[in-house]
Amino acid sequence: MTDQKPTRPEWGARTTPRLQGNEHWWPDQLSLNILHQKHPDASPFGADFSYAEAFSQLDVDELCADLDALMTDSQEWWPADWGHYGPFFIRMSWHAAGTYRAVDGRGGGGTGAQRFAPLNSWPDNGNLDKARRLLWPIKQKYGEKISWADLLVLAGNRALETMGFRTFGFGFGRADIWAPEDDIYWGPETEWLSTNDERYTGTWEDGSRTLDNPLAAVQMGLIYVNPEGPNGVPDAMKSAQDVRETFARMGMNDRETVALTVGGHTFGKMHGNGSPDAVGEAPEGSKIHQQGFGWANKNETGLGEYTVTSGLEGAWTPTPTQWDHSYLNTIFAHQWEVKKSPAGANQWEPVEVKEGYWVPDAHVPGKKNPPVMNTADMAMITDPAYLEIAKEYHENPDVLVDEFARAWYKLLHRDMGPRARYLGPQVPDEVLVWQDPVPEHQGPLVNEQQIATLKQQIADSGLTARQLVGTAWASACTYRQTDHRGAPT
Repeated sequence: MTDQKPTRPEWGARTTPRLQGNEHWWPDQLSLNILHQKHPDASPFGADFSYAEAFSQLDVDELCADLDALMTDSQEWWPADWGHYGPFFIRMSWHAAGTYRAVDGRGGGGTGAQRFAPLNSWPDNGNLDKARRLLWPIKQKYGEKISWADLLVLAGNRALETMGFRTFGFGFGRADIWAPEDDIYWGPETEWLSTNDERYTGTWEDGSRTLDNPLAAVQMGLIYVNPEGPNGVPDAMKSAQDVRETFARMGMNDRETVALTVGGHTFGKMHGNGSPDAVGEAPEGSKIHQQGFGWANKNETGLGEYTVTSGLEGAWTPTPTQWDHSYLNTIFAHQWEVKKSPAGANQWEPVEVKEGYWVPDAHVPGKKNPPVMNTADMAMITDPAYLEIAKEYHENPDVLVDEFARAWYKLLHRDMGPRARYLGPQVPDEVLVWQDPVPEHQGPLVNEQQIATLKQQIADSGLTARQLVGTAWASACTYRQTDHRGAPT
């Protein structure tokens, strides 16, 4: 077998875009393919399958116990940093849910779309194919009773719990899609991580730089911002502007943004101990013999200490697998300077590492490394508004605990729509404003006689059929399927 690509179809089938189809001959034709998305026939379970009914048969406690056990069941084919997959799964869940954008309700973790292109091969999702593969045995065990969408998000929630953080709760109920989503506009660029600012209008200089709607990431293939800084330049103040704009597009305010950054970066590390040129194609472009894996790494073993993902290298804290106050302690205890990672990425390291802040290596016993921050981290102590919040959290750890728990819960559930769609025993009792709550009904319900009276009053109102239909349409058409918001409730 060779890697040579065929120049013509041998058996009459047009299986690659390079071979001309109707869209080539009539490029101005309106494509109706978008109307066939999420067709019931695409599901392996059939058109009559109800995920809510299947989920009702799930033993949630048993599932959570299996996930908890997986966290420390390090595999030789992808060794866990410090023997704990928790930070890895937090990143996977965050990147699944974090594509949500409030402008049009698209993105998010509500459909399990991270399994498909383009998300499964975005540069920012590097090596998350391994995280999803680690979940395969659990998905196989529970089958249709747990969706991939729920599992991908639940894994990060359980990861936090296993590392000592008490989460706010969890709602199940995300039904899977079974094919890539073709209706989401991710940006105009035709190359990953393009730095041409094609998605922006205005300039930095006059403060008018604005990200085009409905986009919520600064470059093609990123979830939010470039961790090295805008277009790879380590400018913390400009990074703060990018962070604020992209998180706002997801529906997060400044406090939630700082809480998520501090809380999320309390765990794990960044990976860039090797040349990025030695890393292969993403899953969608990898060879068939790689069995769905991408980013094959030829730096030494390509695993463990030689992992290359973002290109930045190092952990934020000296205790990367436990919840504590070490992120803020670390960032406020040091003066920071820009250095290059082994992969050539811009990152921030202490001018001098203070006693107690050296980080145990994730894979090499006895080795110690300096803590590392990225440019978005430095924005937390450079931007005045972020700095004020970070100082408050530093002085009041209990406030951080509460607000991170709430922000994380919002991150995972923002795209699910009304709280009534949540399933399972872990849904918290508290109703939150971003869930668009409908006030509980007060008093008796209308009866049939009252309904008949209302109908007659409407008929006698003098309004035309056109006016009545228009009013009903105007109310109902505000609904959007993407995040189940709008419409009369």
